Amino acid sequence: MITGRMAPQKNTEICMISGMKTTLDLNDRLVAEAKARAVRERTTLTRLVEEGLRWRLSAQATIGKATRPSIPVYRGRGGLRPGIDATSNRALLDAADDDT
Repeated sequence: MITGRMAPQKNTEICMISGMKTTLDLNDRLVAEAKARAVRERTTLTRLVEEGLRWRLSAQATIGKATRPSIPVYRGRGGLRPGIDATSNRALLDAADDDT
């Protein structure tokens, strides 16, 4: 938790920024790479981890929506030709093979 006070002025304000401290078991090599990247990008390891979590969680939400395909529904007129049994796969396959 980070707490700070702004310099007293006419209207005194207290600024408090809080965050959750969490312990994670991470691969040493992964942490070293992440720290190096944070230095290159002039950010903190915390910010890098937060960004990765946000990206992963938003990607997961997008994937969940994308995997639910809409089923096309034909709302036109017509149907099968007379004489085709709609309950028989063989009759439907034969009718699909007919050129008439």
